[in-house]
Amino acid sequence: MKLTEVLIKPILTEKANSQQESLRRYAFKVDRRANKLEIKKAIEQFYGVNVVDVNTAVVPGKNKTRYTKAGFIQGMKGAYKKALVTVASGESIDLYANI
Repeated sequence: MKLTEVLIKPILTEKANSQQESLRRYAFKVDRRANKLEIKKAIEQFYGVNVVDVNTAVVPGKNKTRYTKAGFIQGMKGAYKKALVTVASGESIDLYANI
């Protein structure tokens, strides 16, 4: 797998932001086929930081229901893989630079 296909987007939530400040841990949405070594290489190449640890989790899809004029519409949100990346002390990733 190419390193450009591994990272999809960073996860910017309140919990992820608090972990960035206190634990130097960043959350990314990654390709489901990517393993920890590929994720580590991609982060180090794109952001220029040293990665200490990579934790991954597959977030399951959820059932969603909407009520419309036509009646109930049922569907499902897709599952995705989440990577929690811890960088070395003294380093950080600026996720807001490209916005």
